[in-house]
Amino acid sequence: MSTSIGKRELNDAARDLLTRTQRGRADFEDLVVVPIFAVIAALILGALIMLATGVDLATIGKSFVALAVGSVGSLNAISETLTAAIPLVLAGLGLGLGFRAGLFNIGAEGQLLMGGTAAAIFAFSFPGLPFPLLMLLSLVAGAVVGAFYASIAGILKATTGAHEVISTIMLNLTSYQILNYLLRQPYIQKEGRADPISKSVPDAGQLPLLLDWVDPNLRLHAGLFLMLIAVAFVWWLLFRSKAGFAFRASGANPDAARYAGMKSGFVIVSAMATAGALAGLAGAAQVQGVLERASPGFSAGIGFDAIALALLGRSHPVGILFAGLLFGGLEAGGRQMQVDAGVSIDLIGIIQALIIVFIAAPLLVRAIFPWGFRKDAKGGSA
Repeated sequence: MSTSIGKRELNDAARDLLTRTQRGRADFEDLVVVPIFAVIAALILGALIMLATGVDLATIGKSFVALAVGSVGSLNAISETLTAAIPLVLAGLGLGLGFRAGLFNIGAEGQLLMGGTAAAIFAFSFPGLPFPLLMLLSLVAGAVVGAFYASIAGILKATTGAHEVISTIMLNLTSYQILNYLLRQPYIQKEGRADPISKSVPDAGQLPLLLDWVDPNLRLHAGLFLMLIAVAFVWWLLFRSKAGFAFRASGANPDAARYAGMKSGFVIVSAMATAGALAGLAGAAQVQGVLERASPGFSAGIGFDAIALALLGRSHPVGILFAGLLFGGLEAGGRQMQVDAGVSIDLIGIIQALIIVFIAAPLLVRAIFPWGFRKDAKGGSA
């Protein structure tokens, strides 16, 4: 009797181990293999598009070499890649957190604009504060305003059921008008300027450059550390905290989460506010680290690119970090590609769009690259 029980327990343990191994392999494929093949497929299809539009093979090869050199081929290239990645990753973390909570927040663009504008206004409003106090408080101002702006959509959803996609689109459009209005106010508009542009962020409020001792033209700033801290924080929040568990549970099954006693309204508002704070930080980092002032459209579409970033990174903080580095490299290398090979930088936008298409259709990726995935018992891709 005891022998049969022991064998049953051993079989159950072996089955559980096999199940966890298979699940771990499936998660690895979903988080790592599919995005890598999606990027490869996008680059191949991008080359075919260039070929179809009359670009010869030599120019195509030269353009991809320039893309690589412009992104990681020198210290300046690496600096530009990391500089471009910082706001993308910060905004992408907020969107990924929202996706995990079951919220399709596409309002990072507006939240970024509001946060960046708040950081600039706070910085030049208190020029007497010393560094690093002014720098840190300006970042906090950007995060707080971004959180407030995003929480509007969260409150609307929690109290009225308004869909966050519609409300965040409207808030994006509203943010453009708010920014244009603010930038023409005498207190905010730069003296002697007729165009809508804010006063400059004082030196004490700027994120310090990290490589200016090597070359004053290298733009990489201390926002790099802010980005890495944010990645670690969001990972801890999602996978090691009670709030993160509530976010993920609500995203996986809202009805079960409510049945378990989780307050859905609180989860929605807090998840949106946290996402907005990260997007606001992205705007603040861009204003305090690169632009040194606010101007119309200073976000440059970063909030929208961050949607692709979160999708490519599978809403996982580490995946978003690597996706941000990839998109930062595409942006930095795209400029070099345009100069060296004469290829339109619009190709980079096409490649990014193709990456999104392949990420959104993982079965297509598995069909194109079947040899890259584990086979199931029937001989197909698992």
